[in-house]
Amino acid sequence: MTTNFTATDINIEFDEYFKLQNQYKEFNISPDVERQPILKVKQKTLEIKFQDTLQKNTTYTLNFGNMIADINESNVIKNFTYVFSTGPKLDSLSLTGKVTDAITGLPVLDATAFILPLNRDTLLGKGKPSIFSTTDSSGNFKMQNLRADSYKLYVIKESGGGDKIYQQPTDEIGFLRDTIKLSGNVTDKKIRLFKEEPTVFRMGDRKINNDGSILITWNQKLRKPTVVVTEPSNLDVGNQFKFSKTNDSVRVWLPDISFDSVKVSILEEGKLQQTIRLTRGKKDTYVRPMIPADNVESNQLNPNQPLKLTFPMPVTAVDPSKITLLEDSVKRTNFQLTKDSLDFLSYVIRFPWAAKTKYEISYAEGAFTGPFNAKNKAFKKNFELGSADDYGTLELKITVPEQNKSYVVQVINDKKEVVNQLPMKRDSSVIFRNYRAGKYFLRIVYDTNGNGVWDTGNVRKNLQPEQIYNEPKELSIRANWERKELVAIPKELPI
Repeated sequence: MTTNFTATDINIEFDEYFKLQNQYKEFNISPDVERQPILKVKQKTLEIKFQDTLQKNTTYTLNFGNMIADINESNVIKNFTYVFSTGPKLDSLSLTGKVTDAITGLPVLDATAFILPLNRDTLLGKGKPSIFSTTDSSGNFKMQNLRADSYKLYVIKESGGGDKIYQQPTDEIGFLRDTIKLSGNVTDKKIRLFKEEPTVFRMGDRKINNDGSILITWNQKLRKPTVVVTEPSNLDVGNQFKFSKTNDSVRVWLPDISFDSVKVSILEEGKLQQTIRLTRGKKDTYVRPMIPADNVESNQLNPNQPLKLTFPMPVTAVDPSKITLLEDSVKRTNFQLTKDSLDFLSYVIRFPWAAKTKYEISYAEGAFTGPFNAKNKAFKKNFELGSADDYGTLELKITVPEQNKSYVVQVINDKKEVVNQLPMKRDSSVIFRNYRAGKYFLRIVYDTNGNGVWDTGNVRKNLQPEQIYNEPKELSIRANWERKELVAIPKELPI
């Protein structure tokens, strides 16, 4: 906090031995200088030598970020700064705020909040900011010794690298829409952190799997994707494909894999996004296991669901005579095996399952046939019917702040997974039946554009993500119990 500073170097002495880590990423000086100061560690002293002449009547901030750590345990001094002025006064303005996750509403730790003067705002994503602060466990940040000016406020959460330069494919970002005109202390600015949707379509992984299927991934969540095999064109007839739930990848099964190479195109709403070529090795061999996953949990089948088998590849033929069902060791033949109408990789087994009864289903070798005459190896499954008393019902009366505006109500389990959702435009009563006992939460999306999904933001378009309200009350469902709750969606969202 020295004024009228005229020295060419600074020595900072610590009470223990320390080291500098990630110096070129963590350290900067504001305002910037053409040649960075030279930093050296000697014993317990940090020597800082300036290489440039400093401007007159200017407040300088040396920001060490998380660079200084003790030598033994690497404990970091967070947000350490050294401030001085070459004139008679120090810039003394400050800016504080809080960063939360746009989806969960929870505070974000170790995000980097920074400000850019308006005349440098084009540096977002191109250069390291010189004025920044790291958020604490409550999501709070504070920047001090700021000069009066107009700024844009941003926050980034880096997935790696730590260079404080926004990388859209990997990092999360948040920003304040309005310019901050800093003429006095500014407090309590709220920033929601989100992951932008990529604006340019790019292919990710593309390969021929060990079973001969093709996997293609990309960087966007498409709305109405399709896939076309363009070469050899005859392979576009009879192929089967399945997109991921988020439409950002696809698996393709071709009727013939004797090709040397194949070209596959990805389209979005009929518009070509990209075409790729994959080459197959002439000596490549493939293994096609036909062992399915099922919906039995902890050897118990949900009494409200049929037994469902989901295969890793399409099933071309089934031989029910090779399937044996035992009910308390007694053979039963009156089960029904049908293909799932919504998922071509799945089959459903229906039977009047009884409580407190042991079941065993054995599948002999060749019960299921897949592409290129692949046969399953013998396998079996033991299970019991789950008790209806292990499931409960959640009945909600939900009031909306504004009728005819669109909302999406999501039920979230304790793993933060969406287990059910439905659109809503008016006050409604909703019943969620036959949920396994456990902890559940309610999340409300303010569906501004009415498309039935949560839309993220876009920093360059100055577009914030759609707001989300996370009901703070835990909506636990008890076994064999019907819980009733009243939920009022607020008009103004709490941070």
